[in-house]
Amino acid sequence: MNRADFLEGLRGGFAVALASAPFGALFGALAVENGMSLSEAAFMSATVYAGASQMVGIELFGHHVQAWLIVLSILAVNFRHVLYSAALARYIGHFTPVQKFFTFFLLVDPQFAAAVKRGEAGRPLTFAWYFGFAIIIYIPWILTSIAGGLLGGFIGDPKAIGLDILLPAYFLGIVLGFRKRDNFLPVALVSAVASVFAYRYVGSPWHVSLGAAAGIVLAALLPLPPQEPDLEADALQSEVHEV
Repeated sequence: MNRADFLEGLRGGFAVALASAPFGALFGALAVENGMSLSEAAFMSATVYAGASQMVGIELFGHHVQAWLIVLSILAVNFRHVLYSAALARYIGHFTPVQKFFTFFLLVDPQFAAAVKRGEAGRPLTFAWYFGFAIIIYIPWILTSIAGGLLGGFIGDPKAIGLDILLPAYFLGIVLGFRKRDNFLPVALVSAVASVFAYRYVGSPWHVSLGAAAGIVLAALLPLPPQEPDLEADALQSEVHEV
């Protein structure tokens, strides 16, 4: 791997690792509180590696819900990753099958946002950069989950001190990172409204996927934004004609 790209990825992911540390600790604390052992909580963080889905999972574990329903609920929350992987496909066509396996396993929301922005900026999306960005988030996520499980008793009720607002605020920050895109406002508004209605009449966690589906449908129906003229290509074509 290219060392410079790997180090650049580490630097980029470090801020995300710091921001996600409270979520990892919160998960560990809630997991132990809901009857999971410390090793089980760490194993879930290492294999599922999806904060929102892990929160849904432990909540359902605590209510003794059937296993198939837990799996289906986690799938509903994680369905957005199907869309993420499709959006990334054009940037990672040069990855080997093994690299693609790790790419999709380590794919989380901030990873997707950073990778897409890098690709749209015309910068090469190398596996070295991607892996560096991902691994600096993945390892601390597991370690903070363990720390939260060990020290969770000192936190008490997370809602009492407002820790339950961290996850929604975090996702809102990621969404706003794309606010300059065409049609961002109507798509985001429709997704939010649909999600609220789904939460009210269908329930959690289905509101996540239903809100996303509503935004996708609207985005597909809206007209494409006008393409900016490629002045460089036009100039080159004029030179060819002159010759």
